Amino acid sequence: MNAKNYMVLIIPSKSQNEAFARVATAAFAAQLDPTIEELADIKTAVSEAVTNSIIHGYEDSEGEITIKCRMDEYGVEIEIRDEGKGIQDVEQARQPLYTSKPELERSGMGFTVMETFMDEVEVYSEKEKGTVILMRKKFASLAKEQGVSGNEG
Repeated sequence: MNAKNYMVLIIPSKSQNEAFARVATAAFAAQLDPTIEELADIKTAVSEAVTNSIIHGYEDSEGEITIKCRMDEYGVEIEIRDEGKGIQDVEQARQPLYTSKPELERSGMGFTVMETFMDEVEVYSEKEKGTVILMRKKFASLAKEQGVSGNEG
């Protein structure tokens, strides 16, 4: 991605920071004049990714979550990174309704939600080193200007 603009946000893995991360990311993406629906999609996906880092990555400890956003002529790329415990089996974790925390009454739909609202979602994780979630969203108006199909996800 050839970035036209970017931002980096580092927050403690506290639940009250989830809303801030969601709004900050949407405010950054708003520079590209997306639709209200596209902004809502980004907010929802970021919320899920940050919540996963807090609940699953760091569990009962505290660490940092790094959010990097980059924009290009088609839309935004959002990276959510933690240095938590990592995901033991990424493919299993991406299955709908799978949760490693059933005692918390989690729905197990975090990755499914991210994949539904974003055009692309990639997950990289290493046990005891952390997880990186890379999400891309193309904005229909920008894709149309560029002659590219947008919002395939």
